[in-house]
Amino acid sequence: MKTIILSLSLLSLVIATSCKKSSPNEGDQTKTPQEINDFVATGPKIAIALGGNAWVKTTSGEVINNNGLANWTNSAAVTSVYFRTETPGIITVKLRMKVPSGNSSFKVSTGTQSITATASNTSFDTVAVGNFNITTKGYTRFDIQGISKTGNYFGDVSDLIISGKPVTDSVSYVKDNIDSRFYWGRRGPSVHVNYVIPDAIKNNVEWFYNEINVPVGSDPIGSYFMSNGFGEGYFGIQVNSATERRVLFSLWSPFPTDDPATIPDDKKIRLIKKGTAVQSGEFGNEGSGGQSYLVYPWVAGKTYAFLTRAQPDAATNKTIYTSYFKPADGNWTLIASFERPATNTRLKGMYSFLENFNAEMGNIERKANYANQWAIDTQGNWTEITGMKFTGDDIANRGYRKDVGGGVNGNQFFLRNGGFFSDAVALKQNFNRPASGAAHPVIDFTQLP
Repeated sequence: MKTIILSLSLLSLVIATSCKKSSPNEGDQTKTPQEINDFVATGPKIAIALGGNAWVKTTSGEVINNNGLANWTNSAAVTSVYFRTETPGIITVKLRMKVPSGNSSFKVSTGTQSITATASNTSFDTVAVGNFNITTKGYTRFDIQGISKTGNYFGDVSDLIISGKPVTDSVSYVKDNIDSRFYWGRRGPSVHVNYVIPDAIKNNVEWFYNEINVPVGSDPIGSYFMSNGFGEGYFGIQVNSATERRVLFSLWSPFPTDDPATIPDDKKIRLIKKGTAVQSGEFGNEGSGGQSYLVYPWVAGKTYAFLTRAQPDAATNKTIYTSYFKPADGNWTLIASFERPATNTRLKGMYSFLENFNAEMGNIERKANYANQWAIDTQGNWTEITGMKFTGDDIANRGYRKDVGGGVNGNQFFLRNGGFFSDAVALKQNFNRPASGAAHPVIDFTQLP
């Protein structure tokens, strides 16, 4: 039968000959041809690399790095590995692992099924676990937990190896680490609402209005609920920690770089003004430019409004972008106004997105509702936006993660990602929400701060 080898981890081996502590940054080393042959001799099988498909719940030093699970000492630590199959059936499970010294006993579980196994090999090898019955198609989670050990460490685990009827090339998981996909895969798929702006106004939009309501319990740390995205920037709310939340407005420089220090002076984003208590500066790593944020304790279950303006100046070839934020029971607050050089455009390419920026939280679900979208042209005419196209990022488009959702929820659009839910929504679909049936929001633009 055709042998399936779909994990970058099959190409690397970390060799250990003592009981030294496993390093989170321990380098990959190439296996010998005989080791590779032994590893893939029977099939079909797939090696699910923990480096891109696992999370560890721990209060001690266990970590998931590109090589897999390391520093495994605590029997209370639970490492969860996820993958999706399109058919049910019996799956045979093995682990590719090593034990620095001594003997280790551990259990592998899914649902109510649990099997105990042992290992004592001091170099990476396959360790048989047993057979599990996968009763439905969709995502499956396997948990790995230590029971007892005679050495200092339970071991290092690089791959969960699966074979059996459900194991075909349709299995979904993060298959490689090209372009840091283990990192992006553990963050989870990003999903987008791409708004359909009517042709009559799409080149003449001065203002864009949108609302976000995050359902209670759908706001884990690392979430970015972006409301007003456009060709040159984005504006939304984040969960930065257990104690801090932000309203964030960022604008990319026209100079393409991930390092803001390399931007020439004539391509830098210039701050025009900012609101009270708003912090401003530069950002990098995902493009570079100007950034502003307000530390603000926004709350799930409440509705917040976002308003963005673009003012191009053809004479100077510069455009000023300004964003405002408002809670349902409050007044408009200025976040910031930035000037972007080498730019002469109105608001175009309007979109929203939902992403997770904390890789340790990529196995937790998040969701947001996006409602009451309006585009306002230069003559002050309001047009309600009721159409969108649902899209995703590289991880979603490759099918490495299929826990994606988007569409219509009543008279709102919604986005959903993370958590390995199985009722995915296919990407690249068009959706239309019902019009609100109400008048547009009342805003006195002359009184905005």
